[in-house]
Amino acid sequence: MPVGLATAAKGDIPVVLRALGTVTPLATVNVKTQITGQLTEVHLKEGQLVKQGDLLAVVDPRPYDVALQQAIGQMQRDEALLKNAQIDLERYKKLVAQDSLARQQLDTQQALVRQYEAALVINQALVDAARLNVTYTKIVAPLTGRIGLRMVDKGNYVTMGDAMSICVIIQIQPISVIFTIPEDSLPAVRRRLRAGASLEVRALDRAQKVELGIGKLDTTDNLIDTTTGTVKLRAIFDNSDDSLFPNQFVNIRLLVDTVKDATVVPVAAIQRGQPGIFVYLVKADETVEIRVVELGASDGARVAVTKGLQVGDRVVIDGTDRLREGAKIRTPSAGPRAAAGSPVAAAPSGGGTGRPARSNQ
Repeated sequence: MPVGLATAAKGDIPVVLRALGTVTPLATVNVKTQITGQLTEVHLKEGQLVKQGDLLAVVDPRPYDVALQQAIGQMQRDEALLKNAQIDLERYKKLVAQDSLARQQLDTQQALVRQYEAALVINQALVDAARLNVTYTKIVAPLTGRIGLRMVDKGNYVTMGDAMSICVIIQIQPISVIFTIPEDSLPAVRRRLRAGASLEVRALDRAQKVELGIGKLDTTDNLIDTTTGTVKLRAIFDNSDDSLFPNQFVNIRLLVDTVKDATVVPVAAIQRGQPGIFVYLVKADETVEIRVVELGASDGARVAVTKGLQVGDRVVIDGTDRLREGAKIRTPSAGPRAAAGSPVAAAPSGGGTGRPARSNQ
C-alpha cells in the first residue's frame, strides 16, 4: 500500500455551518380592490416585474366622479350659506349695540354660523372621501416585485372585501432564505452578531454544485424549537439575477468565523481508533508514531489541530491501514519540497522505481 505524506502548515480555517433552507419572499401582497365596480381596464401581465406605483387595473370611475362633484357642490352651497350668515351676524352685533335688536336674535344667529361651520367640516370630509374613492379606481402595485397568475379578467364586477385577489405580487429583490441551525451553534452566531460582525451566507442548489447567491445574515428567531432543538435564521440576498426563486430548496453555508494562523493538516491524516483521535507522525528517523491530537474547525478538506502537532510536522495521509507504531518508511532526501500542508508521496523504499514507498512491517 503506497504511503503519502503531508506537512502541517499554518493557515486560516473558516468556521462554516451547513444548513438546509427555503427561499422566502420578504413581502407577499394580495392585490384587491378597495371599492366596488366593474373592471374596465387590466394592464398587468402575468409573470412581469412591476415597480411600486405601476398601474395594474382600473375600476369604472364614472360613479365616483359623479359622487365627487356632488360632494363639492354641497360644500360650495354650505360655504355660501355660511358667508351670508356671517354677514347677518355682523349686522346683528351692531344693532344689538344700538339696542335696536333683541339679544336672543343675536344668539340665534351665532348658533346658525357655528352650525354652518360644522357643516363645512363635514362637507370637506365628504369631498376628501369622494376624492379617495376616485383614486381607488386606479389599482396600482403596492410594492416592487413579480406578478403571479392573473385571477380576475376585464369586465368582471369586483367588490371591496372579495375573497378573490386581482393578483399576487411577491418581492424578489431583495429576497430572504430561512434556515435552521442546531441550538448549540447559536451562541457563537449571536456572539458574532453582538460584536457587529456581518456574517456571510452562501446559497447553493439542491445538488450543492451551483452557487446561487451570496448574502448576509439578517436576524435570528426569538425562540428555539424544542421538538427539533434548532433555531431559525434569516439571510438576505440581493438576488439581482433572480437565481433564487420563492419556496426554492437551497443548501446554506454560514461563515461564522475564521480561525487565523491555525496548525492545519489534510482531513485524510486524521484517524480514529482505540487511542482516540490521532495521526501517524513521521519522526526524524523515518518511523511513525501514533500521536493523539485535538481538533478544531474544518473546511472539509483541511482541519485545524489545536493540540498534538506543530507547524512543520509530517503526517501520513495515505496508506495508514497498514501502519503501526514504530513502522519505518523512507522519504525523499532531495528534490523540490511540497507546499506546506499539501500531500506528498513517500519515496520508494528501494532504488529509483519512482513508486511511493510501502511501510516496513
